[in-house]
Formats: sequence, structure tokens, C-alpha cells
Amino acid sequence: MSLEEAREFDKKYPTYKNDFCIPTFESLGITNEKYPKDTESIYLCGNSLGLMPKQTSTAINNELKAWSMRAVEAHFSHPFEKLTDWVDIDLPCIPLMAPLVGAKENEVAVMGSLTSNLNALLTHFYKPKGKRTKILFEKQAFPSDYYAFVNIVKLHGLDETHLIQMEVPQGETYLKTESILSSIDANLDDIALVCFPGIQYYTGQFFDIKTITNHVKRKAPEIVVGWDLAHAVGNVPLELHDWQVDFAAWCSYKYLNAGPGGIAGIFVHEIHTKENTPTRYEPRLAGWWGNNSADRFKMLEKFDPIASALSYRQSNPSVIDCVALQSSLQVFEKVGGIEKLREKSLKLTQFLQDLLTSSKYYVPQESTDDSKFGFKILTPLLPHERGAQLSVLFQPHKDNKQDNVMEKVFEYLHKHAIICDERRPDVIRLAPLPLYNTFEETYIAVQRLFQALDHIASDYK
Repeated sequence: MSLEEAREFDKKYPTYKNDFCIPTFESLGITNEKYPKDTESIYLCGNSLGLMPKQTSTAINNELKAWSMRAVEAHFSHPFEKLTDWVDIDLPCIPLMAPLVGAKENEVAVMGSLTSNLNALLTHFYKPKGKRTKILFEKQAFPSDYYAFVNIVKLHGLDETHLIQMEVPQGETYLKTESILSSIDANLDDIALVCFPGIQYYTGQFFDIKTITNHVKRKAPEIVVGWDLAHAVGNVPLELHDWQVDFAAWCSYKYLNAGPGGIAGIFVHEIHTKENTPTRYEPRLAGWWGNNSADRFKMLEKFDPIASALSYRQSNPSVIDCVALQSSLQVFEKVGGIEKLREKSLKLTQFLQDLLTSSKYYVPQESTDDSKFGFKILTPLLPHERGAQLSVLFQPHKDNKQDNVMEKVFEYLHKHAIICDERRPDVIRLAPLPLYNTFEETYIAVQRLFQALDHIASDYK
């Protein structure tokens, strides 16, 4: 793979980086005499925090102006004719979000944060009864998910023995779908709820949501299937409605580029909400924003849930967060949607993989030699089993930070304004995003990584 090939790919697959604010050496506070201070960074960290769309600042400033001009009256009378009254500020996000997750509009809500939403959904959907009490998930789950799972079983008077955690087998780097299906079958009579990540945050594995969900529903329809889609939404195409997923939750500050701590989202299949009435609904963590909007401000002591995922909303959302999300979702719509982005993403991440595996420092996944200087790729090597991210494990492991291979490589990359993500002790996550990354800069980033290894190789002989 060469720089010329990278440039040819860039001619075929356009970038939309002009729609985003790209940090520079100067803005990052990086001084390197080899580069002019206004040189743009190579940002491969959208899996951690997405870049800011240029139109977001205008969207936010419009709402600040509305606040200053009309204060409380902007809830029902926005000063700018084409903008949304605050009482409905989240609603324009729904038709933009639904296609990204493969949902009907009545199955999506914009609300809260990822873990608070997950807790709310678990409170509603986890119903241990008789022998069927257990939650099946992965041992390597993001810690916040684990905290949610362990506490929901305790809230029901149970303990951690009611959690079934699947662990990656020794010598492998990710869970195989067949192993998950086997675990479901082995525990079929005990499971109340299954909840895996759509994409694993550490390895970048794209779980087979369709196969896993369909397997559960075919074997035991009463088992609830939920998904944490933090690293999947805006990264890969999803078809949550057709796959018969019961619920899902996600954040918006990674691939959706809605800003740090941005408002999150949920999916609830319509089978759980279409019969909502004041006298017939499943109890949940409720609030006035999930109540019938026609009666919301009558302050009635009667919960009349909206017949959609909106019924799970509890409080009025942040106006600033909603317009930040909307401004980013408009970029997805502008470029042709997630399917078009995925087409480029598959090529871009494969290009990254081909560059890495061509290195003399590359150690094959199946190798058991962890003393050899170099790196492994933890992420599945088959394109359909991953999203944009590749997780690179550097070896040999050294406890001392000063001798740690990953730490040295990460520092070298940062000095060259290659912005990526470190996961101690030994992993760097690289995520070239189709919205604002190019093949050329991906090529350059990998060359810098190789230079870093060349620079320190003699220290590990």
C-alpha cells in the first residue's frame, strides 16, 4: 500500500471534513518545528469523541439568543421563525435518528445519558420470575454497564450469581457468535435478559445483532434482548426494528459528533408501546415529559403515556444538547446516510489493516509469543465483524510506564498530532472515520506509528 494508492482512494471516496472543525498543532498546544503551527492534526479518535460540525456553534448560538430575547416564552414562541419551540426541541432529531438505527420514528427517543437510559430500560424490562432471573452479558463489558447490571439484580433482592458473564477464551481476542449462541442455549431456562454491546468498546468487534437476537426470540420469546449501541450508532448500519430487538441505548458524542456529554438516545420496539393508555401500560421510571403532550401542562395526577418510545422520557431535555445533536444528524443526512458512509468505512479500515499487517512489527492474532517486540490487532480481521476501529496491542508488556511500548508509541504519535486513544496498559485504538478522515492521512498516521517503533526497537532486543 502506497501514498499514491491512498490518494487514488481519496478521489473515489470523498471526505466531508470541511463540515467539521479539525484541531491543529497550535490549538492542541503541540510544538513541533517540522510542522507549521496551523497544520491540521490527523484525528483518529472519533470513537472516543467526535469532532464538532462547523454548523453546531451557529445552532447553539441561535438558542442562546432565543434565551436572551424571550426567556421562558421561547418554550412556545421561538423568536426565529424556522426554529423549533423549546417545548418540542427534541422532536426534529427523531426523523434524523431513526434511519441510523433502522427504526420507526415511534420507536426512538432522544433523552438523558447512556447509563441513565440503560438503567431506566433495565428497570422496565428486567422482570425476574421463578427460575428465569439471570442477565447474560460479556465479562469485558464497559464498566458502567456492569455497574448497571449488578445493581439491577440487587434491587430485586438477588446477587451476582444471577449474572452470567461470557469471557473471551484464552488465546483469543474476541467472543465468537457461536459461543454466545451456545451460552444462550445452555442457560435458556434461567435467562431473563440478554444485553451485549453492538460494538465492543475495547476490541472494536461488531456483534452479530441480528443472529443473536433472532436466536433468542426463536428459542425463548419471553427473554428480553437489549443492546448497548454506544460504539455502533453512526458507525455501522442497524435494523433494530426488523431484527426484533426489544430495546437499545446509545450515546451521541462518539460517531454522532453531538459534543462531550451530549444527549443520548433509546430504541424501544413498538410492540412494547403501541397499546399505551392511562389504564394499560407497563410501569417504568416515568416523568411528565413522557406524558401525553396535550395534557402535560394540565398537571393532572394521571399518567397517560405517549404511545411511542417518547413515553420513556422523564424530564424536558437540554435545548443546547438537542440542537447540537440535530446539527450533526443533519450532516449524516446531507452525505447520504449511514449506508453510504459504511461503504467508505469498510474500505478505509481495510486500508488501515493492510498497512498494519504489512509491517515487520506485526504479530499475527493467533501467535502466543507475547515477548516479541511489535503489535497485534485485537479486532476481528473480517470487515463485517468490525466497525471503523482497529485496536492495536503493543508488546512486550512492561509495567513501568517509562518502558511501556504503547506509552512510547502514543507519545510519539501525539508529538506529530496523530490523535488517537490509549487504553492502558498496552492498547491504542485507531478509528479512521469516513466523515472526516482520508486514506492519505491514514497512510501518514501508520507511517508515523512505524517510525515510533523503529525509534525504540533497539530498547527491546
